[in-house]
Amino acid sequence: MKINGIIYIKVYANRFRLKVAEEGNREIDISASEPFTTERLIVGNFEPAVKILKEGIKKAYGKRLVKPIIVIHPLEKIEGGLSQIEKRVLKDLGEGAGARKVYFWVGPELSDSEILHKIENDNFI
Repeated sequence: MKINGIIYIKVYANRFRLKVAEEGNREIDISASEPFTTERLIVGNFEPAVKILKEGIKKAYGKRLVKPIIVIHPLEKIEGGLSQIEKRVLKDLGEGAGARKVYFWVGPELSDSEILHKIENDNFI
């Protein structure tokens, strides 16, 4: 099955690293001018996070209009896993940035083929 429009987003304190999964290894690193990370949460300020993520998606796809599938992979402030509230914030973040579907991943970084396999089998947390 061929799925188009997949963005793998690694989330760090006040920055995102985006990769269009079906386009190889090119990554876009985008930092927030207005912080979205708080002392306790990777996304504690919602509006600045949505704004910067939208900018990153525009950079990733250029002028193409795409409503992507987003795989969000928080890499900081995840001790003990994601709470229901954190999952909700990340889902709303992806949807607010224009995603047609949002998945979460906590674990080792994923390759393009692993991302596709997990999406095809709905094998995310």
